[in-house]
Amino acid sequence: MTDLPTYVLERMFDAPRALVWKTWTDPELLPRWYGPRVETIIHRLELKPGGLWLVEMKMGERSSYQRVEYTEVTPTERLVWLHSNTDADWNIAPNPMMADWPRVLLTTVTFEEADGRTKLRLTWVPHEASAAEIACFAAAMDGMDKGWGAGMALLEELLAELQA
Repeated sequence: MTDLPTYVLERMFDAPRALVWKTWTDPELLPRWYGPRVETIIHRLELKPGGLWLVEMKMGERSSYQRVEYTEVTPTERLVWLHSNTDADWNIAPNPMMADWPRVLLTTVTFEEADGRTKLRLTWVPHEASAAEIACFAAAMDGMDKGWGAGMALLEELLAELQA
């Protein structure tokens, strides 16, 4: 199906591709930018097709959980995964804030070298979603830059720090 709503985020980073890749794949670096304004805890990170990235985001006494299952890992070039909200036992669950949010999002992140800089492109597409989930995702797309944008700002700071 080609007419699914697709969220696209593109950023250019003043850092070599290998370093930008590392910030997306290193369990020590990921929590420093992923999930801005919350405490991000990586419970598992298996960087291989079929591998899982289990992440908890704590906001005070509350936690939300996400499960990522990698479907493609091409080092320094491309990550593809199925992204879901889960319960505390890592079972795919509805989004606690939006009942019709897609259960699964297909996420693709590409890293392209450009004169010592890196062009990052992320796409998010509802995966095997119902009409209600597709509509909810489409309605929320305008607000997605806020969360991802905050994370990208932190990532930019982290990359500058790592190169200092």
